Formats: sequence, structure tokens, C-alpha cells
Amino acid sequence: MIEWVRLSTGARAVPQPVATRLVWFAASIGALLLVALTSHLDGRGHPTTALIALSLLAALLGLFARLTAAPGTAVLCWLFLNGFAIPPAGQLTWAGHRDTTWLSCLLAAAVAGTAVARIVNARAAYRRIPAPAAPHDHETRRRW
Repeated sequence: MIEWVRLSTGARAVPQPVATRLVWFAASIGALLLVALTSHLDGRGHPTTALIALSLLAALLGLFARLTAAPGTAVLCWLFLNGFAIPPAGQLTWAGHRDTTWLSCLLAAAVAGTAVARIVNARAAYRRIPAPAAPHDHETRRRW
């Protein structure tokens, strides 16, 4: 007899990542709030604190996102960093080496967050796999 069982029920081996659009929305809102907070506390013209805060945000969002969301997350964080954390506020500028370094840092943080999440999820899934039962000694002997 065939027993039909839904495959989607029960524990999933690896959690599904959050949709890319939601990650980018969270990156936009989070970057705006972090840049506003760091600009208020640290003052304008010192983007190092904002860069560190945005890198932590990118890594945190990477924990819940697909790897394909990492470049967009990094670019969104960089837009807020470049547009509002350095003077003149509200204008995007490109200073070759500085902005390339910032984008690289933000991208590395987002990719690192995603990689850590995948490793942790894979280890958890591996630990949920039951170990094969060891055969008993008397079952392995052959009797002639």
C-alpha cells in the first residue's frame, strides 16, 4: 500500500532565506536610521563610525539573506553612507579609493554574514541526521 505524505510538513533541514526585496527594504531603513544616529552622536565628517555600524548591519542582514542579496545590500548601505554621513549631506560623490574600500568592506560584511549563516545551518542540519544504528554483535556473526 502507498502512503502519501506531504514533504513540506515537518522540520526543514535548512531554513529558507528571507526574500531579497525584504532584505533590501530592511537595509534601506536600517542604513537610514544608523547613519542618522551616528551623525547625531559622532558628528558629520567622521564616517568611520557609520561605516562600522553599516558593516555590522550588512553582516546581520546577510545572516537571513541569500548570497545574491549581498551586492544590493552593500550598495544600499554605501548610498546612505556616502550621501548622508560625509559632507556635503545629500549629495553623492565618488572618491575612487575611499568609496571602493567602503563598498568592498560592506560587501565583505554581507557575504561573511551569509557564509556564517550557511555554515551554521548546514552544521545544524548535519546534527539532525540520525546516526546509523550499530549492528549488535550477535547479529553480525554467521552461524553455520
